[in-house]
Amino acid sequence: MAVLPDTLKVLEDTCVFPPPGSVPTTSLPLTFFDIHWLGSSPMQRLLFYDFPYPTFYFMQSTLPNLKRSLSLTLQHFFPLAGNLVCPPPPQKPYILYKEGDSVPFIAKESTADFSHLIGDHARHVQEFQALLPKLKPASTYSHSTTSTACMQKALMAIQVTLFPKAGICVGATFNHVAADGKAFTHFMKSWASAHRSQGDFMTCLNKSLPDYNKDLIKDPLGLASIFMKDKWNWEDLDSIPYDKFRVTFVIKRSQVELLKNWVTRKCMEENGSETLRRSTFVVTCAFMWVCLVKLQESGTHDLSSTDSYNMLCHFIFLADCRDRLKLPATYFGNCLEPRFAAAKKSELLGGKGILVAAKAIGREVMELEKGALRKAEKWLSRAEEIFKFGRHVCIAASPKLRVYETDFGWGRPRKTEVAHIGSFGSISMAESREEEGGVEFGLALAQDELDSFNAVFEQGLLKLQ
Repeated sequence: MAVLPDTLKVLEDTCVFPPPGSVPTTSLPLTFFDIHWLGSSPMQRLLFYDFPYPTFYFMQSTLPNLKRSLSLTLQHFFPLAGNLVCPPPPQKPYILYKEGDSVPFIAKESTADFSHLIGDHARHVQEFQALLPKLKPASTYSHSTTSTACMQKALMAIQVTLFPKAGICVGATFNHVAADGKAFTHFMKSWASAHRSQGDFMTCLNKSLPDYNKDLIKDPLGLASIFMKDKWNWEDLDSIPYDKFRVTFVIKRSQVELLKNWVTRKCMEENGSETLRRSTFVVTCAFMWVCLVKLQESGTHDLSSTDSYNMLCHFIFLADCRDRLKLPATYFGNCLEPRFAAAKKSELLGGKGILVAAKAIGREVMELEKGALRKAEKWLSRAEEIFKFGRHVCIAASPKLRVYETDFGWGRPRKTEVAHIGSFGSISMAESREEEGGVEFGLALAQDELDSFNAVFEQGLLKLQ
């Protein structure tokens, strides 16, 4: 399955600045939530829209408005135009914005098949990478008062790709240290709203301003120092699986209900006393977890040894803690708690595997309700231990982000992709673009896994009938 031929032509390569004088020099400390993401791979988001206009119209009308609205949005979301400054130890990294900082912005024209890219079928990872900008290389920053040589790293870059008379793609690459999915989606929706307003930028942007008060994040356990000890030697990773194919699997609302009913029925058959969570997130993630474990075992099926039989598989998800920590919904930064669900491989592969998975994930959801930051000092060591053995699935993004509500004035996105998934066993999740109540999952699979996973997925849904 070859990558489709594509010619990319650069239409404009520039930088977008907040309006001159609109933002003072500002430094923001990193909370332990931010430090958790030091050295992680850049996050990548793609949004595809119908755009039935020629290149001339795009250049004369759309592109200037995109840059103007982005500039005014960056006035409020200025950290994304700044840099992550990494001074030598024992000083801690921080985010710095100063006059003249900007976001690289590149516009390109593509001859690729737009309808192919927005499909659910297999598309090569490199086809998406062509639609994404690269972050500027790290450079040396000399502190003006101490003359200390610091490493500085850009936090965001934007690429807009035009498919003449067919569509448009807005691609963003950003450093997770600056923002989690909720904060970044806040920025993207604000930019989209400003662009859609066609001139009434400030009224639109003032409705939902980001909150940068890092003092709201309390750290009585000294988590920032604990995490920094684990992060000093971490280099930025590039773990995108360039040799794989992106594919989207949709679970319809009716199938979500089948999953909930099946899990409830099997639980009642056990006559157990355990409280069962039946949320859409729990049951659909449980289903995907089991499907992926079955895919991993499709070539081995060796449960003969005690070690293999008792092997633990893990499902990792991230929970937004803003409400639990009584933070504003518009708090800008990271506020995610990792949760680690575990189950024996043999039980996940059994006849009640989905129920086992749903109970394991549901327990972690209920643990969150007891309070945030429980055992937080072990987050990094626990993740490192799990990643070492490779039997894990990580969920990126969430249906709660409502990414399909990001409207630049061209209507809802035809498709959105979390383009960096596949690294460290990650898959993505979003609300269905077709119906309320459904969900869609993005996977990165090897070519020889595509048919196998599709069969496991379809057979799994049929067994719910």
